[in-house]
Amino acid sequence: MKVDVLLGLQWGDEGKGKVVDVLTPRYNIVARFQGGPNAGHTLEFEGHHYVLRSIPSGIFQRGQINVIGNGVVLDPVLFMEEANDLEKSGVDLKRILKISRKAHLIMPTHRLLDAANERMKGDRKVGTTGKGIGPTYTDKISRHGLRVGDIAENFEQKYQAAKQRHIALLTSMGSEVDVTALEARWMQGIEYLKQFDIIDSEFFINKQLAEGKSVLCEGAQGTMLDIDFGSYPFVTSSNTICAGACAGLGVAPRKIGEVYGIFKAYCTRVGAGPFPTELFDETGAEIRRIGHEYGAVTGRERRCGWIDLVALRYTIMLNGVTQLIMMKSDVLDGFDTIKACDAYEVNGKVTRDFPFSIEQGIKPIYTELPGWKTDMTHLTSEDQFPKAFSDYIAFLEEKLGVPITIVSVGPDRQQTIIRKH
Repeated sequence: MKVDVLLGLQWGDEGKGKVVDVLTPRYNIVARFQGGPNAGHTLEFEGHHYVLRSIPSGIFQRGQINVIGNGVVLDPVLFMEEANDLEKSGVDLKRILKISRKAHLIMPTHRLLDAANERMKGDRKVGTTGKGIGPTYTDKISRHGLRVGDIAENFEQKYQAAKQRHIALLTSMGSEVDVTALEARWMQGIEYLKQFDIIDSEFFINKQLAEGKSVLCEGAQGTMLDIDFGSYPFVTSSNTICAGACAGLGVAPRKIGEVYGIFKAYCTRVGAGPFPTELFDETGAEIRRIGHEYGAVTGRERRCGWIDLVALRYTIMLNGVTQLIMMKSDVLDGFDTIKACDAYEVNGKVTRDFPFSIEQGIKPIYTELPGWKTDMTHLTSEDQFPKAFSDYIAFLEEKLGVPITIVSVGPDRQQTIIRKH
């Protein structure tokens, strides 16, 4: 068997949680391969609204095993709060969730370092969520990290050494350090973690594949936030692309099967950083209002703009996408005209390739298409699509070179249309 990978193709917030939930019945295992609690995956069904931050989005289908992989960074406190909420809703989490020994732990001092780093950047702030993600990955790469597996052996000694190192860094940055309250709650989270099945996830995943079990790998954030290929330096701290699934779960590249690439029918971004198709007018505000474009974890307003096909072609290439999934199509239901950026003008020259930097001097070149002016939230099959919307899909498929196999027309899991291909 091969693993299938599901990931975002824009700047995150594409709707990955909903699609994982919809696809989970096809799989035996759902595994999260990178990111941390800065990523909020939103799910709606049966009149309930859930936001998952660290736990895979396959958790609500009740039977499948869910795995937090080694590429994830885990905050014990936020994990404990999230897990408690899920268990109150009836999810038997301790039975179906497994956690990698090699996942790195977010310490209280990582959050303080995150805030201090942002403060020192001044006008060049990245706009992090302040959850300690960057400093935790920094410690991982510099070989100072604390891992879930360390809980079982010489933990206090390892924790104190890491904490004292952080305190020295914070003091050198002019920050006052008092982690007493944060630390007490964090240790409660550590004790809570011990109740779960902590595994060698790379062996577990590969054994399941050898036994013929199917695995869906869930990514967080989006490709345009990838540490190597995103709009650097306004990116996250992990590899959000398909290759990240190999490193974040211990899966060989030849074991990758389908790659589901998720995108919105328009484009959004949270926090700082360049955004070539951003709209600063009433249209952008209207997309935000209709699409409820506010961060699932932070509540921050998302910046909104037209779809960027230059960036999408780039992210499709990087990930080897085999199927496209378009989200929030219904948000554009009321517009007379829909725009799509098919090229950039850079220093007076037209290009359809994504450039090294998009921080300045980028002018999007748009193709205009007629809107469909139809409420699609009640539609149940593609046969019911208005012609203008079918034409929009055909236009995107031609420009992107990959079939759009799933279309979302609303937030509920039932508002998902599987297309005939």
